[in-house]
Amino acid sequence: MDFKWKQTERMIIIMAVRWYLAYSLSYRQVEELLEERGIYVDHTTIHRWVVEYSSKLLKKFHECKKKIHKSWRMDETNIKVKGKWHYLFRAVDKLGQTIDIYLSKRRDTASAKLFFQRVFRSSGVPEKVNIDKSGSNTAALKAMNEGFKSKDKILIRQNKYLNNLVEQDHRFIKKIVKPMLGFYSLKSARATLCGIELHHMFRKEQYKFKSHLHIWEQFRSLAS
Repeated sequence: MDFKWKQTERMIIIMAVRWYLAYSLSYRQVEELLEERGIYVDHTTIHRWVVEYSSKLLKKFHECKKKIHKSWRMDETNIKVKGKWHYLFRAVDKLGQTIDIYLSKRRDTASAKLFFQRVFRSSGVPEKVNIDKSGSNTAALKAMNEGFKSKDKILIRQNKYLNNLVEQDHRFIKKIVKPMLGFYSLKSARATLCGIELHHMFRKEQYKFKSHLHIWEQFRSLAS
């Protein structure tokens, strides 16, 4: 993780980023918490840190993530960006472990396909995927299956009861995002949501290394 040319110490940057991603705080509130500790950083600088490092940290986490189950649940939830609703595609396995996310302007077959391409790269190809009645998700999975041999094709299931797991898991993301009152750019939204999801995975104990440490210590070790 590159912190070259930063005027603030690496540990302070990571601490500020984690506070914003882990708790329902505004950038100004994080600024105040730092000021109490004698650290003076403008809230706009904290925003830049979050946008710069969240995606990088999530990418590094995927290299250290515990093995996930081959049975997945996939769903979308709404996120407001620049006053308009966007769609956050999310997947968890049958044990509730987060697999990956993707924020899109649209909820269509092309967007669902981009999500599956992303998640297959980061986490491999599952044996089963449970989805809702969305035609776009079904079409995307069928299109992906066309590129696989018969023995490797993904079993597509549509069972609302099974998808309760991922729908309930949306609540944690919503709890952190709600005080933010929406995002002002797609780039900022995508980076911040990557960071929020990352910290959620730490809470779920999905980090393969140093599980004996506190979450904040694990988060810090990821940035070392």
